Parts: sequence; C-alpha cells; structure tokens
Amino acid sequence: MLFSSLSADLNAAKSNDPAARNKFEIFLTYSGVHALIAHRWAQAFLRLKLKLIARIISQTAKFFTGIEIHPAAKIAAGVFIDHGSGVVIGETAEVGKGTVLYQGVTLGGTGKESGKRHPTVGENCVISAGAKVLGSVHIGDGAKIGAGAVVLKDVPENATAVGVPARVVKINGKKAENG
Repeated sequence: MLFSSLSADLNAAKSNDPAARNKFEIFLTYSGVHALIAHRWAQAFLRLKLKLIARIISQTAKFFTGIEIHPAAKIAAGVFIDHGSGVVIGETAEVGKGTVLYQGVTLGGTGKESGKRHPTVGENCVISAGAKVLGSVHIGDGAKIGAGAVVLKDVPENATAVGVPARVVKINGKKAENG
C-alpha cells in the first residue's frame, strides 16, 4: 500500500511538474512528496490506534516540509503538492487522485462545525496558490480553484471558481450564468 501510493505520487509529480527531471530526484528533493510519505506512515499508526505517534510523525513532517497534514485526512495516491510550503490539510479533509495543490492552500474548517468539517476535493482538481477551501464543502471532479480564492460553498464538476468569496465563473469551459 505505502509503496504503490509512493509510486503514484512520484508519477503525479513527474507528470505535473515540467521541471521534474526524474523520479529519483523527485523522491530526494520534493517536499510535497516527503509530506505525503510521512502522512501515509502517520495514517498507518493512526489505524493501529497509536494516535500520539501519528501526531508526532505529522508534526515532525510539518517541521521539515512546511506542510501540515492531519493523520486522519484521506488523501488518495497520485496527489501532487507543488511548492507546498504553507499547505494545511485538516482532519476530515478528503483529496481525490490526480489533484494538484499549490503553495499556501488550506483545506480547513470554519470553526463552527463538528463531525465532517473539512472539504472533500474530487479527482483531478487544481487548487491554486493561496486558495482557502473552508468547511464541509465539496469540490467536484475536474474543478479549478483560482489563486487566493476563498471557497465557502460547493463547486460543481469541471467548474472554475475565483474570488473572495469564491464564485463559479466557468462550467465545462463556458461562462457560468452568475459569473
């Protein structure tokens, strides 16, 4: 499981980053890949009900990578965190395969919810630098979130959302009615 996820993560980095020369270099130097490796180990300890060890791994990875991922977050294999400094992924967040997260992205809560309080991001999404996706919202497959956007409502599949608060401006490549 850990090694197949690693392979998918390396492939995602290679296919999404034109500067990536080879998988060995990615493995050695990409902080997003390091954060995902640590997250998968932390999650393994969490499944064994060793919560303290899981949190220690998570916080150690945060110290070294600048990327904070709660051990309980569900992240599919093949996610790419590019230039990940400042990325925060909360406890009940879910991220689908093929998704790309850029620096400063927050998948966080609003502080007003209990239970499922973090976003669910579909497959093959792009969440641009500095975007904040807050609360138990759903980002549909293939959606794009613009840089600096603050998403507080669901975003449909294949839509582009921008602004503060974010609004959908395109769906399936065509201007949205309210955009």
